[in-house]
Amino acid sequence: MSFLFSYSGVNFFVMLCIRLLIIFTILPIHEYAHGYAARKLGDNTALYSGRLTLNPLAHVDPIGAILLLICGFGWAKPVPINPRNFQKYRRDIALTAFAGPLSNLICAFAGTFVGRVLYNILNVAAAGGTMSQSAFSVLYYITIAVQAFTSINLSLAIFNLIPIEPLDGSRILSYFLTPKANAFMAKYRNYFYYGMLLLLFTGILSTPLSWIIDKVYTLFNLMFFWVDILFGMIF
Repeated sequence: MSFLFSYSGVNFFVMLCIRLLIIFTILPIHEYAHGYAARKLGDNTALYSGRLTLNPLAHVDPIGAILLLICGFGWAKPVPINPRNFQKYRRDIALTAFAGPLSNLICAFAGTFVGRVLYNILNVAAAGGTMSQSAFSVLYYITIAVQAFTSINLSLAIFNLIPIEPLDGSRILSYFLTPKANAFMAKYRNYFYYGMLLLLFTGILSTPLSWIIDKVYTLFNLMFFWVDILFGMIF
């Protein structure tokens, strides 16, 4: 599991905090979700390996973490899974793979709600002048952190749903393909992978990914339209 993340327009300290947020919260949640789903489907490998935990130290890959801090591109240690313990091999592999992106979508959904509430609180405070400047600044940066948390989770979910090895989407797609199609994908998976990296680093893939992420974020925001109405009625 890996992803590319860029966040312009913020100072170095905020950028560092955001990347630490990724390492110590978002990546562990993603990997934990894989292990949790696998256990529910009959495989306790993650549990016995000490990986069924939200402790970031259990999931952090040293090289991936360093690259994430320096370059904004990194990864966590994949949770070990033994598919032989599954009752329905192909289905359960797909469900276990989907659990990671799903956890990020759930976090993004919750983050959208919290961010909407904080945004309204900031507007009320700015209009009424009832909050000290220091408190307003703290709340402002918390709001930025929540927005970053939401954005990163959405990016991670959408990116990992790309149906190319070693991303989660490849295992999900495999469930729906014929044995012949799966054999073709397995035979040329390295070509697909390097092609995806080329498109990613040249920015060609960034446009459709950004479009999808924006649409999902817009959908989440629309579902919380009532927050603005509620604040308008109260304040």
